[in-house]
Amino acid sequence: MAKSTELESPSINIIGYGTEIQGNVNTTGDIRVDGKITGDFSTNQKLVIGQSGIIEGDITCRDCDVSGKIAGNVVVNEVIVLNSTADITGDISTRTLAIEMGAQFSGVCKMHRTE
Repeated sequence: MAKSTELESPSINIIGYGTEIQGNVNTTGDIRVDGKITGDFSTNQKLVIGQSGIIEGDITCRDCDVSGKIAGNVVVNEVIVLNSTADITGDISTRTLAIEMGAQFSGVCKMHRTE
């Protein structure tokens, strides 16, 4: 009988364009969203929101790269990048924030230090 082994790295997930999910999403791997999520989102890895990606709900992740839309509060443990097409309505809590010219952000940003 073969032994089951744990994967060395978490999985990579994709929510493609045209896909809509209603409900909370939790994952332990990196994820790219090009579709729409209506609900809270959580991962302990990286979240990438493509230009067509939309998340309507609160987000918790390690790193975040945003080119799409977010309507909700965002908690990022490390780095969040708002690309020129990003549109965020909600508060951000992060260690590092980078914003490209053209990005839209309406909310409060709280920066925290790593001990």
